[in-house]
Amino acid sequence: MPFFSHLSDPTLEAVSRGLSEKKMDPHTIIQVQGEECRWVGFVLKGAVQVYRSDSGGRQQVLQTLGPGMHFNAIPAIDSKSNLKASVRALTHVSLLTLPVNAYRELMQTCADFASAATLDFSRRLEHLTCLVEDLSLRSVRSRLARFLLNEADRKGAPAEWTREEIASRLGTVRDVIGRILRSFTDDGLVRREGGLLVLLDREQLEKEIKI
Repeated sequence: MPFFSHLSDPTLEAVSRGLSEKKMDPHTIIQVQGEECRWVGFVLKGAVQVYRSDSGGRQQVLQTLGPGMHFNAIPAIDSKSNLKASVRALTHVSLLTLPVNAYRELMQTCADFASAATLDFSRRLEHLTCLVEDLSLRSVRSRLARFLLNEADRKGAPAEWTREEIASRLGTVRDVIGRILRSFTDDGLVRREGGLLVLLDREQLEKEIKI
């Protein structure tokens, strides 16, 4: 796991003493925003989705995390901070969990662990800054064009996305996604083949991002 990759053997030994494994089935709600933060979760197998929701049920997906990635590192630092986001399992998931007390103690006693946590914090801040920029400065059409290009470049088998899931990822609603996809189709940028979307004009989609 990247977070542990530069830790010394004594620090890794200290970390391992606090870890335990949890297994979840697909669609299991792992945690709910606002609850007390009890542990930091490291994804060993499978994929989880980190998201926020409002009182009306509308959701904004913040991240999808796969093996080697982790969550709850920020609220784990602050003893007065509750969970900032909900997390659900997208597949069968195995997590390694580290209690917040152990996490804080490692930050105080192991300089290499504290350094890894600080670097992780800076990367998370950069990710959230880019997310805020997208939501506030880019149109949904621009965000959808970027999403399609990123999915096309993603390694592995094509992912199956519903319009509602794409809307949650991009901070909008499914009807808007449907209208923009129809527009992309009419403009010759994409073509639907069964359950797949095929990109026909990558150059124009890249231009949509810059508009």
